[in-house]
Amino acid sequence: MIDQNTYPELEPGTVSADEMTLRPRSNFVNILVLRELESHAIFTTNGEDADIATVALKSEDGPMDYAPGLMFMRKQTGSDRRFGKALQRDLDLFDEDEDECTMQVNEMCQDCVECILYGSAASSDEGSDVSITSRVMYDTAYSLRDASVVIDEKFQNAPGGDYAKSAEATIREPDFFEPGTMFPSVITLRDVTPAEVAFVLGITAKNKRYGAATSRLGRVNNRILGVYVGSEEGPANLELTRETIARHRADEETGYETTIDVVMAEALDPSRTADHVSSAFEDAIDAQGLDLQAVSEETVDDIVEIATGDDFADVLNEQRDHSRAFLDQAE
Repeated sequence: MIDQNTYPELEPGTVSADEMTLRPRSNFVNILVLRELESHAIFTTNGEDADIATVALKSEDGPMDYAPGLMFMRKQTGSDRRFGKALQRDLDLFDEDEDECTMQVNEMCQDCVECILYGSAASSDEGSDVSITSRVMYDTAYSLRDASVVIDEKFQNAPGGDYAKSAEATIREPDFFEPGTMFPSVITLRDVTPAEVAFVLGITAKNKRYGAATSRLGRVNNRILGVYVGSEEGPANLELTRETIARHRADEETGYETTIDVVMAEALDPSRTADHVSSAFEDAIDAQGLDLQAVSEETVDDIVEIATGDDFADVLNEQRDHSRAFLDQAE
């Protein structure tokens, strides 16, 4: 069982399953994550070039620019959604005579926890003309180091099985993010139930592949650093990234003399980075007076353990009944 009675710490940022309503309220859950690449990854929208931004930073000598590589929000959402649907299949949540839910536009089942939580367009089936707005919000994440040190262009040739063939369509040089690249990130949930929080935490804890060619590339370690609940969204990814860089610069143990030393470093220590991301998020809450409070580490670990176990099917089946009742309000 995962509800507000078993985990009262979640109550300030969630709704009870019986109170799910189509009218938005201000109940927010912020899941703080540090995404660390454990293999090469491709995050691109045109198939070859990595997305890069220009961002202003404060340095010892005044304002300066650096160019972080981007983990575009769609690269996070799509992978997590696919994993969530696979998780439901693994837990046998679909009936034998029921078509399994897919990521095909207008072909989602709109009857499972994933569809009703992450949203879907109106189905092509006659009479299924309800579109569902996502209650899970992602934001583009920024690499802590400059694109010039975390991205490398690599030559690729896929000649196929024939002895000889034209090379034009198989040779390309896409941008690869290097292993060790880290992206501070926040997943924000709005008006969700405790069971839906557990569903997203389980996906975040277990999903390991992001970006293009995920069957071979893009292994990611998602470090869940904390869960914060209340009536507001927390600091944005960009603010979090800037402040984490500043904390690395001020960290006497790491010995970076300038901000440029941080963003151009060959590598950053993952554990120290995780500590800096957490402290930056919590200090921003205090500085901005945000109505958010941290959920204890024991509660988060307990929920993640349930959400990654075989018995989680019972939790999702119970949530599914409530999700259907929620969706029926639109009919």
